[in-house]
Amino acid sequence: MSTAAGTPYVLTFGETMALIKADTPGPLAHATSMSPGMGGSESNVAIGLQRLGTSAQWCGRVGNDALGELVLREIRAEGVQVHATLDHGAPTGLMIKERRTAALQNVIYYRKGSAGSRLSSTDVPEQLITGAALVHISGITPALSDQAAATVHYAIAAARAAGVPISLDLNYRRALWNAEDAAAAYQKLIPLVDIVFAGDDEATIAVGEAPGPAALAQRIAALGPSQVIIKLGSEGAVAIINGGHYSQRPIAIDALDTVGAGDAFVAGYLAELVAGKTPEERLLTAAQTGAFACLVSGDWEGAPRRSELGLLGGKEPVSR
Repeated sequence: MSTAAGTPYVLTFGETMALIKADTPGPLAHATSMSPGMGGSESNVAIGLQRLGTSAQWCGRVGNDALGELVLREIRAEGVQVHATLDHGAPTGLMIKERRTAALQNVIYYRKGSAGSRLSSTDVPEQLITGAALVHISGITPALSDQAAATVHYAIAAARAAGVPISLDLNYRRALWNAEDAAAAYQKLIPLVDIVFAGDDEATIAVGEAPGPAALAQRIAALGPSQVIIKLGSEGAVAIINGGHYSQRPIAIDALDTVGAGDAFVAGYLAELVAGKTPEERLLTAAQTGAFACLVSGDWEGAPRRSELGLLGGKEPVSR
């Protein structure tokens, strides 16, 4: 389960979109300057892993256009190994971020009929799946299209046949499907994977109301996964890992932008899992990486490097 050079890698796949964001708060129609970028749950995780020193590979599909070029350039620049299909018949998806006030952000998506929504099994080579140390999947992908959903199940089947662990972040997006359709998809996916990440609201969609996060984790674990992590944002996390119950305190920060924090959390946990660390170490690193992501505006830009993990919560405000 390694690359040709013998380095274990985590494989992710899904849609990464180009991003345009207004540089200052206010109505988008009156923005005088905007900045380009890119973002996608799976590539965010891949970048987070790579920054922590864990090799990551990403498969995806982008349009044969300038926005697709931007997406691929940015992911490659972070050291992630990219396997991309250029779609000559569909454009790269686009999201536009409007910061209506300093604290309120609105995201507008242009992804219907995008190249990423046409993801197929040919875009995710089986040898990459079977050679991985772990395959990470987002619940966004099956919501994109029937073909993308079929690709998720193809990848899971290939990984299971090869004994490769699979992680799933539920990542519910109401703009893509309703809660009933998402729940039906989650019920099919959860028993097939080893690790599940979910916010408490997403877990509720998957398994129904429960008296607290720990009970939600228990219900998901009853479906088969050996590791269930409930992400609670500013309240930390709870988890059931190989039958043991764990909790992680939040790391106190002044959050600037919480977009991408969940992906950074996942990257932190998976990096330590691949490295053979204990459940407590995995959850602590996940909390640290998630907190770091909130300190910077952007989907992935705030993901820390391993050398930075100890900076949060320190007494000395200047690193010398």
